[in-house]
Amino acid sequence: MEVILREDIDNLGSRGEVVKVAPGYARNFLLPKRLAVQATESNKKIVEQERQAHLRKEAKAQGEAEDLGKLMSHVTITISQKAGENDQLFGSVTSKDIADGLAAQNYTIDRRKIQLDEPIKQLGEFKVPVRLHKDVTVEITVVVAKEA
Repeated sequence: MEVILREDIDNLGSRGEVVKVAPGYARNFLLPKRLAVQATESNKKIVEQERQAHLRKEAKAQGEAEDLGKLMSHVTITISQKAGENDQLFGSVTSKDIADGLAAQNYTIDRRKIQLDEPIKQLGEFKVPVRLHKDVTVEITVVVAKEA
C-alpha cells in the first residue's frame, strides 16, 4: 500500500515522501495516528502544500536557533555544590540544574535539550552541548564550584 508521510518517521522516510508499506502497518498504525495519508492525487497536492509550509516554518526556527546559538556560545554557568574530599560532590549536577542556571541568565532552554550523558559528579569546568535545533548545537561552559 502506498502512503504519503506527514511526519518524519525513523527507518521509513521523511515528511512528504511517498512510501510503500504493508497494508496492516498503514491501516493499524500510520493512518489512525495521522502520521500518513493514502497516496491519492488530491492528497498529494494537500501534503505538498503542508510540506512547503513546514519547510518555511522549519527555516525560520533554524534561523532563530542559530541566532540564539551565537548568543549562547560564550555563556558560562557557575553552580555551587557541597563537596567532600577529592573534589567529589555530595550529589550531582543534572540537566535541570543547568537549565535553572541558564534561566537565571535569562535563557529559557528546556532541560531535555541539554545533552548531558550522565550527571556531573566532580568539581571543575565542563563543556556541555545544548541542542537548540536538529541542526544547531552549541556548547556552553559549566563550572562546578565548591560551596563555601
